[in-house]
Amino acid sequence: MTNQDAPQQLSKAYEAADVEERLYKWWESSGYFKASPNPDKKPFTIIMPPPNVTGELHLGHALFAALEDTMTRYHRMQGFEALWLPGKDHAGIATQMVVERALADEGLDRHQLGREKFIERVWQWVEQYGNIIDNQLRRLGVSCDWSRLTFTLDPGPSLAVRTTFKNLYDKKLIYRGERMINWCVTCRTALSDLEVDHADEDGAFYHIRYPLESGDNASGDNYIVVATTRPETLLGDTAVAVNPNDDRFAAFRGKNVLLPILNRPIPIIEDEAVAIDFGTGALKITPGHDPNDFDTGERHGLPIINILNDDGTLNSEAGPYEGYDRFDARKAIVEQLDREGLLEKIESHVHSVGHCQRSGDIVEPIVSKQWFVQVEPLAERALDAVKTGKIKIVPERFENEYAHWMENIHDWCISRQLWWGHRIPVWYKKGAADRKDPANIHVSLDGPEDPENWEQDEDVLDTWASSWLWPLATMGWPDKDLMEKEGLNTYYPTSTLVTGPDIIFFWVARMIMAGLQFHNGREEDDQSELSSEEIRKSIPFKDVYFTGIIRDLKGRKMSKSLGNSPDPLDLIAEYGADGLRYGIMSIAPTGMDIRFDETRVETGRNFCTKLWNVSR
Repeated sequence: MTNQDAPQQLSKAYEAADVEERLYKWWESSGYFKASPNPDKKPFTIIMPPPNVTGELHLGHALFAALEDTMTRYHRMQGFEALWLPGKDHAGIATQMVVERALADEGLDRHQLGREKFIERVWQWVEQYGNIIDNQLRRLGVSCDWSRLTFTLDPGPSLAVRTTFKNLYDKKLIYRGERMINWCVTCRTALSDLEVDHADEDGAFYHIRYPLESGDNASGDNYIVVATTRPETLLGDTAVAVNPNDDRFAAFRGKNVLLPILNRPIPIIEDEAVAIDFGTGALKITPGHDPNDFDTGERHGLPIINILNDDGTLNSEAGPYEGYDRFDARKAIVEQLDREGLLEKIESHVHSVGHCQRSGDIVEPIVSKQWFVQVEPLAERALDAVKTGKIKIVPERFENEYAHWMENIHDWCISRQLWWGHRIPVWYKKGAADRKDPANIHVSLDGPEDPENWEQDEDVLDTWASSWLWPLATMGWPDKDLMEKEGLNTYYPTSTLVTGPDIIFFWVARMIMAGLQFHNGREEDDQSELSSEEIRKSIPFKDVYFTGIIRDLKGRKMSKSLGNSPDPLDLIAEYGADGLRYGIMSIAPTGMDIRFDETRVETGRNFCTKLWNVSR
């Protein structure tokens, strides 16, 4: 031991900043956080939920990191070979938006740069700013094995993503088709249902008269009234539907109405899905812009008309309103309907409206050609793994929520109209008009041997299409040499996942599906029922611990716009990392929302001071 290493007299006052940063650097440089497979030790593994590369430390990070660190350090002390594996997510939409805003400040956009140059700019941004969250987590004192830090766009995870796509494509569990999806007019990309936040908003029911094409009917009325919250979408209507058991519309059966503004004849159809006691009892059917109407249109063979451009303006199908912004069109259309005597009344109406999680803009349902995963065959095993107790969810009440979603699961839209991310490993023969013909499609890990004759699909994969492979991809899968080097057979299945219940479907359910599909040890063509032992070896984790959502003392969700979200780094500067960790864990009941109280962090700091004085 050198003089420098010799014990020093503790100062009378406890100064967290001096103590914590010095000790952390010593711990990390000494390799105390590193893990390597050891046959004499039982493994304990946690995979860190990878924060976005655009992210900065917030109280949610502080909570899960404090919990995971406590579990990891405890198991190290118990003699386990404890691995806490850190990572970062490329955050497709969020990162691309950040860089596009920076380009806009320079008077540029990505299309002026071109795809290759734009991707170069994003990588430059990641290299400059992408390690901010890592250093902030270090300041929090996390004891993860930084030598294993993994990025979702690293070569290993990228190979895992391509392998998964080809595997599912060959099994016909990935397909390309026209389906109803959510579209963000700001991000200019498709979104999954889970990327849409719904909130009640004050709106209106617009009661609109659709004139009969042939004039009066037997009841003497020459129009049928529909009610809608989105009058601008009437330009894409292809029918009006009534319930066959609704006697009010008996005289309208088999007739056509004239679509207001465009005067296009559309049929009155009968469908039992129409609620007799809702609205006027008659529904406008817009298969191109409403999920329920899309289903109705499929049942009745109705045409699909899309009236929207990617940016939310109206296209040529909108007739005189081509080029209008969607909300400007709404106002102008209502005024025209009123002038022409076709607006019967307007009623105030509170309804749920979907918003893009990233941009905050109102999402538009549209029919679009996208790539989808048929997830129902994958969900059965994942549901059974929880029901049979192979995976334990804490608190238990989330098991019911998990089961409900898995039993009513929908196909997953995995394509995104972005440039930043895992590009879809599909190539089309140049000049081929029919992209459905298998002869014109090439799917592989590395592309065709004659690339000059092919062009790659422009889209990238949903960010979660890499995250769902995280427990496998971070430990070398599917490269057998890397799997051996990284200790996959030692550390997988992982022990505990700590995360928030808001991503139970985004991430948790999908990781379970992926583990059971790709790590079951079977030959590719053997998809028979897995044995109990095969399931035990395939699940990505044994326990899932859901934290609560941190709110302020008034119960409001933390947000920068409300100004109610304290910066964890400021709290660390005042109270120390241990003070923050102690304070936040002391008010974090399992799975319950947390009302943050800074006085508890102060209590944590005081407790640390007492321990210091006892030691001194």
